[in-house]
Amino acid sequence: MYWDVVEVRPVAPRTLMVRFADGLNGTIHISRAFCTGVFEALLEDAAVAQAQVEHGVVVWPNGLDLAPDTMYREIRHNPKQHYEVGSRQVETID
Repeated sequence: MYWDVVEVRPVAPRTLMVRFADGLNGTIHISRAFCTGVFEALLEDAAVAQAQVEHGVVVWPNGLDLAPDTMYREIRHNPKQHYEVGSRQVETID
C-alpha cells in the first residue's frame, strides 16, 4: 500500500523520520503521555530510537508497532509533515 513505511530512523530524542512507499516523508514524535500500558516500554528515549521497519510497519524489538495508515494520514494533513503520537488535539468550534 502507499502508506507502507519503507524507512525509519531517529532524528532527535523521541523523534523518528518515516518515509512511505509513495515518497511522502515526515516526522513522528512519541509523546511520553502515550507511553502507558503496553507502550510503557517506550518511555526511554533509547527504546524509541530502536524502531525498525517490518512489512511496512514501524516496529520495536519488544513487539510494539504503530499503525502506518494513521501515521500517513496525520503526516499528510499536517503542514509541517509531523505527527505527535499520543497528544490529543482539541478542535474548537467558533
